[in-house]
Amino acid sequence: MKPRTRARALALQVLYETDLSAHLPGDVLKTRLEETTLPQDLAEFARGIIFGVLPIREHLDRVIAKYAPEWPLDQMAAIDRNILRMACWEFAISRATPVKVAINEAVELAKLYGSDSTARFVNGVLGTLVDHEQEIAQVLKNEIPQTTNLEP
Repeated sequence: MKPRTRARALALQVLYETDLSAHLPGDVLKTRLEETTLPQDLAEFARGIIFGVLPIREHLDRVIAKYAPEWPLDQMAAIDRNILRMACWEFAISRATPVKVAINEAVELAKLYGSDSTARFVNGVLGTLVDHEQEIAQVLKNEIPQTTNLEP
């Protein structure tokens, strides 16, 4: 697995666990980093994704629901939902990752952690979202408080 894919996988594991439990993200991240050796730069990359996505996940969910209404988030598997949140954050908010890379990485995570149909599903939803990339970025920029941060 490529180094940044490993960091994204760790971020996904933290987001998944915090999505399904009341565990604190900082504690979950600390535990995952103890179990998985990542160089400092990759640990920081994972941390950036986690604490970029968490404080705005409701906003990300609204955007995903608006532009991909045929896939209700409440009926979506938690792993799928978190992969979509991460990719959407990467290409619409962080903008440090090219869109094609964000989609390819999301599909790779879907293959590793999702069901047999997850990769196809994630690719389809992200394809729809990318068609509205600029609009999504603007909506999120307008909705998200600039002081939001869950960093421990």
